[in-house]
Amino acid sequence: MAVGATALAGSLVLAGCGRADGGGAGDDGGGGAAIDDSPATGTVQVWAMGNEGEVLDELAAQFEEENPDVTVEVTAVPWESAHDRIATAIAGGETPDVTMLGTTWVGEFAATGAFEPTPDGLVDESSFFEGSWDTTVVDDVAYGVPWYVDTRVLYYRTDLAEQAGVEPPATWDEYKEFTKALQTAGAQWGVSLPPGGFDSWQYVAPLAWQQGGDILSEDGGGFAFDTPQWEDAFTFYTSFFEDGIAEPRRLEGGEIEQAFINGEVGAFYSGPFHVSLLLDQGGEEFADKFGVAMVPGADSRTSFTGGGNLAVFQDTDNRDASWKFVRWLSQPETQIAWYDISTDLPSVQAAWDDPTFAEDPYLSVFGEQLEDSKAPPAIPTWAQVSAVIDQELEKATRGETTPADAVATIQQQATSIGTGQ
Repeated sequence: MAVGATALAGSLVLAGCGRADGGGAGDDGGGGAAIDDSPATGTVQVWAMGNEGEVLDELAAQFEEENPDVTVEVTAVPWESAHDRIATAIAGGETPDVTMLGTTWVGEFAATGAFEPTPDGLVDESSFFEGSWDTTVVDDVAYGVPWYVDTRVLYYRTDLAEQAGVEPPATWDEYKEFTKALQTAGAQWGVSLPPGGFDSWQYVAPLAWQQGGDILSEDGGGFAFDTPQWEDAFTFYTSFFEDGIAEPRRLEGGEIEQAFINGEVGAFYSGPFHVSLLLDQGGEEFADKFGVAMVPGADSRTSFTGGGNLAVFQDTDNRDASWKFVRWLSQPETQIAWYDISTDLPSVQAAWDDPTFAEDPYLSVFGEQLEDSKAPPAIPTWAQVSAVIDQELEKATRGETTPADAVATIQQQATSIGTGQ
């Protein structure tokens, strides 16, 4: 499905979607016309994915109370069909007013010219986490705003760590010793890492970023995978499989929670949603047996950042009200209320001052990690390029290729695919 969707989106870029006059990505290098502060009116059609689509009506009702002459119509779209549905809607000229987007989709769809640049002065760019805001920017133009954020931290068994006499790791060397120690304390596997496959790039890319490596070259015109930083990242990652520390299988949703709760796995990386899952499945007695920590690092402790963005289509029939709704969703007090409904983490830094986040032993770590987190570049071809990383990482963890050969292959294939810019 991903390959087909990428091909469809690529055809939209080539065809221009019939939007040559619509102010596409990078047309003027700046934002759209400013939005005033008058109440929103009319109807705003919104597509939202997954759980967000199921519960957004509850939050939208508050916006309607504050703007009595507006109606927000939310359509819930399953994640597995969302990419294709957006691409098809763009091709057919049947888009809603506002859509939620996975952060890695922005470059791909913005290149079609389907989205309107974020209006001048709509929000304060500096109020968002830098890594999160960067996911909206394509060729120096922002398309939409970050709605909620996600990042990865290290979940670990505190009881096993205490038994082994080790503290949460801060460096690569400490991380290796920490996971080994969890095994000596009773875990079969010190850590669970995806051995390649879908989206495993999210786990190895931060290892390159932590050393100053990147995905694109400095001028942004090519790729930078054939570097010592990427080779070291692959070498370090695969060493956990070679040394028998990492679970050799890929544990899917449902499996990782039980393996962690029963002590089979001592640590794993994940986002904030796993806190509630572990508390629910492990019971009250498990709350004292696990903790979270910032990712261990090299020159930095950079982690991956993702989440969901909101964008407004060029063909919207209610431009001003659409952007007013997006702006309202970006206010700190709205984001705090949204967390209570959805458990999505705020993209606006000021919201993290609320005791809900600042005083929570788990969420406060995620807030700290978001200060040092990064997303891949918003290029139209990222889905294809990332699939190559996933493929080569799987070969490397199986011992079918070396880290040096893996990054060389990634560089070659990524260059052949191109940046799409």
